[in-house]
Amino acid sequence: MEFLREIANILGAGDALSIHYTVVDGSGGYFQNVVRLLSFSETEIVLKGRRSNVRVEGERLSLGKYFADGHAKL
Repeated sequence: MEFLREIANILGAGDALSIHYTVVDGSGGYFQNVVRLLSFSETEIVLKGRRSNVRVEGERLSLGKYFADGHAKL
């Protein structure tokens, strides 16, 4: 993993291994570079990235799609 991080930094893409996301309040969100879904409930979703995790809290949360290429749509 450290090897990939070094390559990304050399190429000027140091944040390429982080989870990138766009959230529209009350409408949903789109997450990139997701490695795994760690936790899922109606009030909390936790996504694992290569370098960090993202926790989404709210009410009546749902997972729209989870793609094998590391993308998730909430």
